[in-house]
Amino acid sequence: MKNTFTRKWPILLTVCLGTALAGCNVSEQDKPATLSENQLLNEWKGAYQGLPAFDKMKLEDLKPALEEAMAMNLQEVETIANNTEAPTFENTIVAMEGAGKALDRVLTYYYIWSSNLSTPEFREIQKEMAPKLSDFRSKIIQNEQLFDRVKSIYDASKEAPLEADQQRVLELTYSNFAINGAELDSTGKARYAAINKELSELYTNFSSNVLADEEGYVTYLTEDQLGGLPESLVKSAAKAAADHGKEGMYAVTNTRSSMDPFLTYSDERELREQVWKNYYSRGDNGDEHDNNQIITDILKLRDERAELLGFDNFAQWRLQNRMAKTPENAMTMMRKVWPAAVARVKEEVADMQSIADQHGDGITIAPWDYRYYAEKVRKAKYDLDSDEVKQYLQLSKLREAMFFVAGELFNFKFTPVQEGSVPVFHEDVKVWEVTDKTSGEHIGLWYLDPYARPGKRSGAWATTYRSHTTFEGKQNVLSSNNSNFIKPAPGEAVLVSWDDARTFFHEFGHALHFLSSEVKYPTLNGAVRDYIEFQSQLLENWLLTDLVINNYLVHHKTGEPIPIELVAKIKKASTFNEGFATTEYLASALMDMYYHTTDPETIEPDAFERETLETLNMPEELVMRHRSTHFSHIFSGEGYATGYYGYMWADVLTSDAVEAFKETEGGFYDKELAAKMVKYLFAPQNTLDPAEAYRKFRGRDADINALMRERGFPVTEM
Repeated sequence: MKNTFTRKWPILLTVCLGTALAGCNVSEQDKPATLSENQLLNEWKGAYQGLPAFDKMKLEDLKPALEEAMAMNLQEVETIANNTEAPTFENTIVAMEGAGKALDRVLTYYYIWSSNLSTPEFREIQKEMAPKLSDFRSKIIQNEQLFDRVKSIYDASKEAPLEADQQRVLELTYSNFAINGAELDSTGKARYAAINKELSELYTNFSSNVLADEEGYVTYLTEDQLGGLPESLVKSAAKAAADHGKEGMYAVTNTRSSMDPFLTYSDERELREQVWKNYYSRGDNGDEHDNNQIITDILKLRDERAELLGFDNFAQWRLQNRMAKTPENAMTMMRKVWPAAVARVKEEVADMQSIADQHGDGITIAPWDYRYYAEKVRKAKYDLDSDEVKQYLQLSKLREAMFFVAGELFNFKFTPVQEGSVPVFHEDVKVWEVTDKTSGEHIGLWYLDPYARPGKRSGAWATTYRSHTTFEGKQNVLSSNNSNFIKPAPGEAVLVSWDDARTFFHEFGHALHFLSSEVKYPTLNGAVRDYIEFQSQLLENWLLTDLVINNYLVHHKTGEPIPIELVAKIKKASTFNEGFATTEYLASALMDMYYHTTDPETIEPDAFERETLETLNMPEELVMRHRSTHFSHIFSGEGYATGYYGYMWADVLTSDAVEAFKETEGGFYDKELAAKMVKYLFAPQNTLDPAEAYRKFRGRDADINALMRERGFPVTEM
């Protein structure tokens, strides 16, 4: 999941997609620094073109820094808007591209607290500042003089187009104003701003409620309840319990990284059910942290806002500038895959039920049984033990493997920086310098924050603290990957599952996308939402290449390479459990679209979720990957709202691009095709329309049947 901090003007701010657990504390005796001393506002100094002062962050500085930075940015905007000279690309668009640097810096720290170091004290600030940030955005989008200047330049460009990258910046800037209500009358603008303000508060409350349920539900085990758990998981559970003040016990925390392996291996069915219910009931417990009413309120406000702009529903408004263009196109793609995925689930459940019956377990497969019996089927059908594979998946070696792939495909070299030479926000964070292998040219830094801890939101994500541009001289990249692996006991290796290894590669794909940027203007960094996951999903495929397998998948104790026989089993089982993976994801993606194409007055979330899934013939043995009440992708912000389908949209591109590599003589390391990939799919960012960029790479549009073949599903009629 990409979650970029760097602002691409004028898409100014996103309310944080997720908050995390408790972390650093602020003494009540500490006094706020004066603004002249406020480190959060200061320009970044030191090596590597200047670095965030993560080692000098003080929470009491955050609110005054945000308020001052917003005021500074608004003054910059007023200066641009009130320029008495005729509007030109230089005095308006270029000026906008250069505005807001102080706010960019403050937001970098803001999102570190939000995602990596959250505390109750921070959440109070976040709750207070969310509506203020919304008001700030509205003041810019609704600045009539500014929009008039942008529109004047845009209209003139229809007769006399600018250079290609300038035209793209102009079109994106104009579009962002237009689709966000800049052309509404004064009454409409006032209501639009009020809706955004209300939504910002609801998003913050939704995130806080999910976080509260992640913090509030921990399952503690005694030694006699560890049946089936592998040694590495037992050690991690012991450390988690100790971290929670329960020395001598074992803890399953309420996050996916803890829940998933427990459900896979634990022989204790009642405990599996408890852990499963804790996780999938987040935000849906009928208490002060329940999110059902918040969802209803969000949907009504989004629908009202879309109507203000002349659209039938939120999805129609949201998708107008995406690759899919319309909700119908996105739904058509998903519906082509859904029947095959559900059919595969039925086959998987039949296999699992057969094993349960053979063992005399006397149960009918329930959702908390799926992972457990799937693992038994994997062993029976493919003689493949996930824990055996895990012994060859060391986090440190996987990191080396990613560096190798980056060197082969992108010509990047990663060198660890001297500890202490680059400020970090936590001792777990390590930093590497990225250079060009051939020329030695400095490209940027890569930060890695790998471990779970209190105060850090769950999941894995990638971000930038600074993006490449040549707008005001060549600017380097400060990129970051963030994960939630369980920190090992001293001296122990970090062993991860195959799925976690793929995710590690996935998020590194985002980092490579950041580091490959070759754009001039800040607005052109990034990509549209249903394309932004493509590059990262593509990189996952290098995990299973021979050069990675033979050199980096080695046993954590013996150092021996993973056996050829085990690799063969992994490849043979590559589409195993694909019904589960595809169906749980697609259920969430489809629900996202149904929520935003249905009259919200008729929606009561719990009932709507249940009834819609019944209509879809959702298998009762599994649930949505993200149930509505903790579906932070779509309800704690707007980044993925009506956009969760984008992972599959990107996967269609990925599967087709993988076939392109397989068709070459050099395979996944074909130098000519790799160069073409970097040139058209990574370096341009949002300079090119994504459909055009893909056609330049492949010579045609992507074929959805590549996805069906990759997942082992029957191909569809086109």
